[in-house]
Parts: sequence; C-alpha cells; structure tokens
Amino acid sequence: MASDNKKKKKIKVETFKKDDLYHDVKPEKKEKFSRKEFEKLLLKQEIELVKLQEWVKANKLKVVVIFEGRDAAGKGGVIKTIAGCLNPRICRIVALGIPTEKEKTQWYFQRYVTQLPAGGEIVLFDRSWYNRAGVEKVMGYCSNEEYDEFLRSCPEFEKMLIRSGIILIKYWFSVSDKEQEKRFQDRIQDPTKRWKISPMDVESRDKWVEYSMAKDKMFSYTDTKQSPWYVVHADDKRRARLNTIEHFLTLIPYKDLTPKPFKLPPLKHDVAYVRPPVTDQTFVPEKY
Repeated sequence: MASDNKKKKKIKVETFKKDDLYHDVKPEKKEKFSRKEFEKLLLKQEIELVKLQEWVKANKLKVVVIFEGRDAAGKGGVIKTIAGCLNPRICRIVALGIPTEKEKTQWYFQRYVTQLPAGGEIVLFDRSWYNRAGVEKVMGYCSNEEYDEFLRSCPEFEKMLIRSGIILIKYWFSVSDKEQEKRFQDRIQDPTKRWKISPMDVESRDKWVEYSMAKDKMFSYTDTKQSPWYVVHADDKRRARLNTIEHFLTLIPYKDLTPKPFKLPPLKHDVAYVRPPVTDQTFVPEKY
C-alpha cells in the first residue's frame, strides 16, 4: 500500500530531566551591561526611588518588601542598591539573626511583627518569616508540625497585614546552580566577601534539590492573588538589580514631591568670635 511507503512521523515525547531540578525557566541569554551603561540606567532609577520615598513619607504609607532566594542569589546587592540612595530614617533594612531561646517560645511571627513599618516607612527584609519554609524545613530546624502550621497560617498572616494598610511586596531571586557555585568561589577568593559564606551555606550546597522542592511547595501555598511572588532571574546581577527596581517602582503609584532647587543664603561671619587654636584638636593622620 502507498501508505506503507510513507515515513512515519516522529513524535516528540517530553521527558523529565534531572537537570530540571536545578533550574527554573531560563531567561533569554542577553549581552551583559557595561559598568558605564549600568550606572547610567541606575542613576535614573535612583532619582525615581527618591521621588517614591518622598511620596511614602508624605502619605504615611507603610511598605514592606521581602527578598528571598538561594544563597548568593544577589538579594543583598539589590537591597543595598535600593537603600543606598534613600534616607535611612525612612528606608531601613531588617536582617534578623538566629532566634534567641526566648524568641523560640514566642508565636513564630512575633519577632517579625516588631520590625514592621510605621506610617511613612519602607522596610526591606533581607530574608523574612519565610525562613521556616526554606532553611528551617530543609535543615531540620523546625518540626513537621511547625512547618505545616506555617504553610497554613502564613497566607492568613499576610492577608491581615494587607488589610491593616501595609503594602506587601515579595521577590524571589532565582539563580542557577552553576552561577551560585561561581559566586561561592569568588567569595572564597575575596577576603572582603569571605564572611558571606557560613558553614550552613556550605552544607546547603548538597541540598539543592531539597531547597527546590521546599520553594515549590512554599509557592503553592503563599503565591496568592492578594500577595503574589515576583520571581527575578538573577544570574546576571546588573540586570537583576535594574529589573527589580524598575518593577518595584511600578507597584506604588507616586508623584514627584522632591524639594525644588533653591539658593543658599550667604554665610554669616561673626568677627567677634575667636576660635581655639588648631593645635588643641586631634587629627586623623593623613597617610594618603
């Protein structure tokens, strides 16, 4: 028969690959920004961040931004970039350490509640209550009952924060295993960054799949319509910073309330005042 002579079409079957556990959806590969181009774009965003800051202050807004992700995913760099151009009295960073023995006996969210913003403040959480769904679960620092209770109560806790008037924004920084390994090696070689690697970070390297599973389960419970997760592709640090800030600026409508330029009055000199001798003061040695 004529049909027997026709070549059979090959059917492509999608199979699960082991490498799928190590990567989220990969972004299109793009050429990296030069430092000059990056700083030019960043300057424009910093001007907008200052405008947003003045709007938050004037309108007594309460803003919470959560930064989560794997070790060396670039969370700290984005946080410092945002906070670096803002007033520390308005924008502050919260990076809580290991809970004390007393805090371990408290309601789990209690120590985070004390860090929430008042009106006119922005709080950037460098890791947050999501420690329970990540490191505590994977490393066995909490019981299964505590973990399950967190997954049940976290969405309700966040709904309560939003109802109280808090603007809650959550970012997850996604980094590949190869890029994370590269950044770990860079930190080991750089004495100014070596402190960033803790024994727990080293131990976590062997639990990549476990962290992937924990993250996926956490998202299934806490990636809600009222409080969604925004995933940032973070293999390219500069693009990750620019993309995060650009997105952050779109989530809070604001107007420019920054003060207009003005002229300073001339300095007044009181000729009747005699300053003490310079030799009475202790100066820092000028080695450079």
